Amino acid sequence: MSRNRRLWTLTIFLTVAVAGATIQVRGAVLPTLEGFYGVPEWQLGLVAPAGTVGYLLVMLLVGSSAGRVDTRTVITIGAFGTAAALLVMGVAPTFLVFLGAMAVRGATMGLVRALDRPLLSHFYPGNRGRVYNLYDGVWAVGAALGPLAVVAALSLGSWRYVYLGLAALVVALVVAFWRLDPPEVGGNEEPLTRESLVVLLRRPEVLGTLAVLFFVIGIEGSLFTWLPYYANAELPDRFAELTLTVMLAAYVPGRLVCGALAERVGYLTLLLGVIAALVPAFAVTFLLAEGLWVLGGVAAIGLLVSGVFPTAVAYGTDAAPEYSGPVNAVASATGSTAFATLPAVMGVVIGGSDAKTAMPLLLVPLSLALVVVVLAKVAESRRNRRPAVDAADD
Repeated sequence: MSRNRRLWTLTIFLTVAVAGATIQVRGAVLPTLEGFYGVPEWQLGLVAPAGTVGYLLVMLLVGSSAGRVDTRTVITIGAFGTAAALLVMGVAPTFLVFLGAMAVRGATMGLVRALDRPLLSHFYPGNRGRVYNLYDGVWAVGAALGPLAVVAALSLGSWRYVYLGLAALVVALVVAFWRLDPPEVGGNEEPLTRESLVVLLRRPEVLGTLAVLFFVIGIEGSLFTWLPYYANAELPDRFAELTLTVMLAAYVPGRLVCGALAERVGYLTLLLGVIAALVPAFAVTFLLAEGLWVLGGVAAIGLLVSGVFPTAVAYGTDAAPEYSGPVNAVASATGSTAFATLPAVMGVVIGGSDAKTAMPLLLVPLSLALVVVVLAKVAESRRNRRPAVDAADD
């Protein structure tokens, strides 16, 4: 492995860790922002879409053009814009300024995330599953540390310190990206045309990837949104606050294990095993478990669900490695859409009943994801048998 590739990989991993921390800081700091800026809850609800809309648009635009842009320059500009936006968030005099800076941060981070995973895809074409799971495992480490950073900042006297600290970290990454030599994979990514996009989206592997991601990422979004609400009614106060931390902490070993198994057992086999195990884990946690057993069930769910996104994206990318940028962009857009949509549907259900009634309903999209993977596995087995049959006929 060349030294330049190792340095690019290390810098990308550090960047995604900071991105994970930034996302989870957002939720942890909301209660403080409400009192600090004196804004109603409906305005706080604008924080999530403000950080998502620009991110999605940039991901789709830049990811679809991955073969036609200067990767180092675009990533460096994205990191610099992210640092500037975090700095503004840390000194924002009004909530409107904070919200605007968050929208900019989402868009500039989209520049980085649109190209970093495709870059890793070309760096490690034979180990995408392992590398993608490591990539998302590093994200989970940052995400788990994010809320702790908010606690530390508040103990020092102000929530602003967490954003100023994140801005300083990203500035260091800007310098690192700019000092790196250009990545040595520029010719491996094909430019995406309208015709090739239509062909790409018709590929069964890509369609299957998007369907699985929509269902499973929607479930993750629902858990991130409503799990603490559910836990407040099921667990003692001091334990209810730990649910998301426990779930995110379980992502780290889960993604390490999935990364080790991905190429050994095959992407679809791994997805089939993980999603099949998630069904009873969900049923036991939200239908049978009581008290602290709920916390154990949440840890099991985090351990299992953690490997679905990176493994599914690796499966879809393997089907069209020359379009890793567009596959990554469409997969991320699908996941982000589901991440926002399914929790909103859950909110309607919870509003008409309660979280204890609504949470078991997540078994429906989970079962649909399992059906998609089973169908994909059957189709793969038929494709693998066909060459053998053709050879026998000859």
